[in-house]
Amino acid sequence: MSSDPVVDRIADAVLASPARLGAVRLVSVDGPSGSGKSTFARTLVASLRERGRRVGLVSTDDFATWDDPVSWWPRLAAVLDRLAEGRPGSYRAWDWTTGEPRPGATVHVPVPDVLVVEGVSSGRASVRPALTRLCWVEVPDRGQRLKRAVARDGERCRPMLAAWQRFEDGWFVVDGARDHADDVIRPRGGGWEAVATAE
Repeated sequence: MSSDPVVDRIADAVLASPARLGAVRLVSVDGPSGSGKSTFARTLVASLRERGRRVGLVSTDDFATWDDPVSWWPRLAAVLDRLAEGRPGSYRAWDWTTGEPRPGATVHVPVPDVLVVEGVSSGRASVRPALTRLCWVEVPDRGQRLKRAVARDGERCRPMLAAWQRFEDGWFVVDGARDHADDVIRPRGGGWEAVATAE
């Protein structure tokens, strides 16, 4: 099992809960940029795989762009619809290696036991009825989040990241994902701290 008790507890809770996307347990890892969603999601996927489950991981970075933060959702929804029917899905991802999105590889998504979708808006209202669990990952301090995001993406992305922060502020107020989260998690000392959790 993973060395993080918060991650292992959430993995156990996912597997103890019913699938709501056909036979697939769908887990969202949502929250503001620069909070550690990708790292948490990878750790959760590893913990679930250690339990012998087939686990897929999809990032909203494969769909979103600076100019299109959230309206791309129908492309991912089409993949989720196929998985709900027990059929594999696929999508064309954006390639971000140059710092700007350009068409990338086709990503094939086999039907898993658990699918983890991580990224801003992954826990949006329209998908919540299909979620087995919604995890919200946050760093409360806005300036620290921006610093983390710039360290990850590069100084040239600072203006876009700052604009993204302004967008997601409004998005989260309207969408209310944090209020519906089963888990609210923060990075702490190389691991994770549970701020709130569903019983």
